[in-house]
Amino acid sequence: MKVLLGVTGSIACYKAAELVRRFIGREWEVKVLMTDGATQFVTPLTFRSLSRNPVYLEMFPENEEWRPDHITLGEWPDVFCVAPCTANVMAKLAHGIADDLLTCTALAMQAPLVIAPAMNDRMWNHPATQDNARVLRERGATIIDVGQGDLACGYVATGRLPDLDTIEECLVGFAG
Repeated sequence: MKVLLGVTGSIACYKAAELVRRFIGREWEVKVLMTDGATQFVTPLTFRSLSRNPVYLEMFPENEEWRPDHITLGEWPDVFCVAPCTANVMAKLAHGIADDLLTCTALAMQAPLVIAPAMNDRMWNHPATQDNARVLRERGATIIDVGQGDLACGYVATGRLPDLDTIEECLVGFAG
């Protein structure tokens, strides 16, 4: 299976490295696409080393191909998983805002979209975020239920990245 993993700027993005390891262990091919915010928490080198593939960061990189990355990436995977997915990126995906490589790729995507949200409980429970989740589900996206427990902000609440086993098992359902 070919998995495109979108990593957004949540503190939980360090857990995405373990997801890549798990996917590679299943002999899935993995490519990673990071937002600028994600690079503040984890370096692209981490994902390049684990996935054994280039990491996609920029909307307009200098490359050899004439086709834009967001189009080729949109055609490549069997599943597009965004983990962790911030409230900001969920809102962009729900409303078709395409202002970076991840959101442009999502609009060009042919594969199923799986979202593993991660945010503070107040952000997760906000009516706007819940409405965005509803819109995405109505459009066919799979949104994995957030976890409950210790949050980086010091609260014990709902909103943390779903358990990695849960994310992995969700993606197994898309394997051919």
